[in-house]
Amino acid sequence: MRKLFHYWFCPLSRKIRIALFEKDVEFDLELELPWKRRHEFLMINPAGTVPVLQDVDDVTVSGVTAISEYLDEVYGGPHLTGTDPVVASEVRRLVDWFDLKFNREVTELIINEKVMKRFLKRGTAEAKAIRYAGQNIKPHLQYIEYLTDRRNWLAGKDFSYADISAAAHLSCIDYFGDVPWENFQAARDWYARVKSRPSMQLILKDNISGLIPAPHYRDLDF
Repeated sequence: MRKLFHYWFCPLSRKIRIALFEKDVEFDLELELPWKRRHEFLMINPAGTVPVLQDVDDVTVSGVTAISEYLDEVYGGPHLTGTDPVVASEVRRLVDWFDLKFNREVTELIINEKVMKRFLKRGTAEAKAIRYAGQNIKPHLQYIEYLTDRRNWLAGKDFSYADISAAAHLSCIDYFGDVPWENFQAARDWYARVKSRPSMQLILKDNISGLIPAPHYRDLDF
């Protein structure tokens, strides 16, 4: 049975989980806490990062980009990068936007303050960092609104890795109620469409010990 090594609040892990569900590929989840630097896991992926996919026939693929492309090339279901070169280039651009820019400006700040400090016993969350992330997220939500005003989905007419990447990051932040949806109705409407997909609903069902999600987190209608 194929196995995905993941961590709950790693948006890149969430992204691969959603993609696997979209492609209807069965897999088992293996929780891996990257900061533990477990020897057995380092033997699988010397970088010590998740996600890592152990597929059938002793195939191991590490890293979100490598796994994303591998799934499109090996498995059926929707081609989440897109087969048209122009569309695919836009998908990849937006994937970089969320996996690099959004991650640096928003996700890492929130997760570090509200999750990592708790697990690693590094003190209490700093309100200043959380406020900074709260300001940073606003232009990203505005950009989502700009895109969805002109397209069916973020990169074009089809649901793609662009939507999955954005939703994976936002779902981590929304777990704590830190997305100001009330000020960004069009972005909220787009996210509600993503939440209604069976692949996303499975992500939202995660129960994480000691951390209670915001009341609306699993609500498809907010």
